[in-house]
Amino acid sequence: MEITFLLNGESVSLQNPAPTQTLLDWLRENRSLTGTKEGCNEGDCGACTVMVRDQDSAKALNACILFLPQLNGKSVTTVEGLSSPKGTLHPVQQALIDHHGSQCGFCTPGFAMSMATAHCNGTAADDDTLAGNLCRCTGYAPIIRAAQAAQDLPRAEWLSTPPPAATSTPNQPESSDALAALYAANPQATLVAGATDIGLWVTKQLRELPDLIFLNRCTDLQQITETDQGLRIGAGVTMDRLHSAMTQRHPSFAEMLRRFASAQIRAAATIGGNIANGSPIGDSPPPLIALGAQLHLRHGDTRRDTPLEDFFIDYGKQDLAPGEFVEAITIPHQPDQLNVYKLSKRFDQDISAVCGAFNIATEKGIVTQARIAFGGMAGTPKRAHTVEQALIGKPWSQATLDAAHDAWEQDFQPLTDMRASAAYRLTTARNMALRALFEDQGQQTSVLEVTP
Repeated sequence: MEITFLLNGESVSLQNPAPTQTLLDWLRENRSLTGTKEGCNEGDCGACTVMVRDQDSAKALNACILFLPQLNGKSVTTVEGLSSPKGTLHPVQQALIDHHGSQCGFCTPGFAMSMATAHCNGTAADDDTLAGNLCRCTGYAPIIRAAQAAQDLPRAEWLSTPPPAATSTPNQPESSDALAALYAANPQATLVAGATDIGLWVTKQLRELPDLIFLNRCTDLQQITETDQGLRIGAGVTMDRLHSAMTQRHPSFAEMLRRFASAQIRAAATIGGNIANGSPIGDSPPPLIALGAQLHLRHGDTRRDTPLEDFFIDYGKQDLAPGEFVEAITIPHQPDQLNVYKLSKRFDQDISAVCGAFNIATEKGIVTQARIAFGGMAGTPKRAHTVEQALIGKPWSQATLDAAHDAWEQDFQPLTDMRASAAYRLTTARNMALRALFEDQGQQTSVLEVTP
């Protein structure tokens, strides 16, 4: 295997790199580029943030869970390459100095790279941009002031060198057809899309992964298309692009996705991976199930469709045969009546204790259709069938929800764990239903929008 990429403007070609060697380790151990820091080594703190560009865009990514083969045909910029060849500081570097945005300095390179990527893309949502960067000593106010000061300054043209052409490698198929043939012949292989989950298998569990198939060059899996059935989303679509696609179609879903991990993770994690790993607390399945999404699976030349809610069989078990993979998911065309709520201890970048999605249709105040789904309430993402039946045909009112109180325990017997107790989860699930009702009635329910 050979991979080719740019590193701070210089061409790099690697012969047979270890497929699970992370960019962070390679930078520090093989190139002595130690500005990229190791903090959590799991994509949470942002100290390892680098800028990765392809032909279309620049992304801030966590180098600690980014495998070297994923860089094939990309351009990588570390903090050492952020200033110009003549020594001129990047606008965000100068702004961090001017606004006293650094104390100990350990986190500063990661902040600078997140800010520089946002600056390159013309992104002004500083709170979202920096939600994946942790600072323990400076405080965020001067860092935010620095980001704001740099927003309108000219872009750094020295960072615009086009990335090189990727090298063709056997374990990086360039289409879903090639992937299907390769995976069918090697069903024991591990599929790697964004590596935001699998990366932790390596950095935290120290697992050996001898057979990997990288999906990042399957561009046909990265498309979003309108069909007669609905919006078809390729399995390789990243969560940040899914967020953009949902902003006008289902804004409550989009708002939840804004809190999905961090900008670095959303730029790498894919919808196919978030579904296929089968996590009971994955954030995308509950709203997708509530929307009646259909999953498109493929094994070789054989394709089959299944409702997403039927894909999750039991904890850690999905309806997926060896050599079969998620090719796409379709969200049916429908009016927007979806409310999605994520409950976690931190607002940003935290795992859900409970994630609830409510797709309630009414006519003259009577519930005519209800699809309600939860994560964190069972061993899999799961619909609340009993609760749905308790609502259909009844007035959409608090009295109806009160009468359905006992139905929740027929649908769910949640666990008690470090994130929440079983009783708390049941209580909050009921409260989410009440919140959906209040929002449908036009009442203010978000504490983030309360003003004195």
